[in-house]
Amino acid sequence: MAIAIIGLLIDFGLVVLIWMIQCVVYPSFGYYTQENLIVWHKKYTARFSFIVVPLLVSQLSLSIYEVALGTNFFTVLRLMLIVAVWCSTFFQFVPMHIKISIGIVNDQLLDSLVHKNWIRTFVWTFLFLHHLYFYLSFEVR
Repeated sequence: MAIAIIGLLIDFGLVVLIWMIQCVVYPSFGYYTQENLIVWHKKYTARFSFIVVPLLVSQLSLSIYEVALGTNFFTVLRLMLIVAVWCSTFFQFVPMHIKISIGIVNDQLLDSLVHKNWIRTFVWTFLFLHHLYFYLSFEVR
């Protein structure tokens, strides 16, 4: 059960982070001047990576480990959703953040960042709630 608790903590950390990003960080980008946003964004992404990357790698690694321990619908669905979020992150969001960092910023890009991020927000929320449900279901027995 220790692995399940670690997984829940990682999922919870990602849920808190994604909701903060979705509700506070990304919408705040529209309030910066372009010059200030570029300066802040470079600092923000560098600092934030120290928090997000270990959580992402831990979540993926733990999910792969869980599939290796016992392949079932829950473990496979979880791994597929995590891989989908990674793909979305690296193929959609990283390019948008690169554009901001190099000064290609406009309202359409910033709006797209917020709107597209809702999908990741809901997927990470679902992953946490689904994990919590299964943990509590098996812990009660």
